[in-house]
Amino acid sequence: MEEITASEGLTWRVSRTCDGGACVMVARDGEFILFGNTTQPDGPKVSYTRAEVAAFAEGIRRGDFDDLF
Repeated sequence: MEEITASEGLTWRVSRTCDGGACVMVARDGEFILFGNTTQPDGPKVSYTRAEVAAFAEGIRRGDFDDLF
């Protein structure tokens, strides 16, 4: 896992399989999980509650989104 520190002072995590291209980066900010793009580390972010991200991750594990990949 690679870590990136953007201007917000948060520690961003990126998958070990990110090859330096456009990858999703994530960080925790209190009760929220923020998502950004490695090509724009200081660009726009999307935030979700930890519960929302947990529900999404469970859906991934169940295969609910397999048709998107």
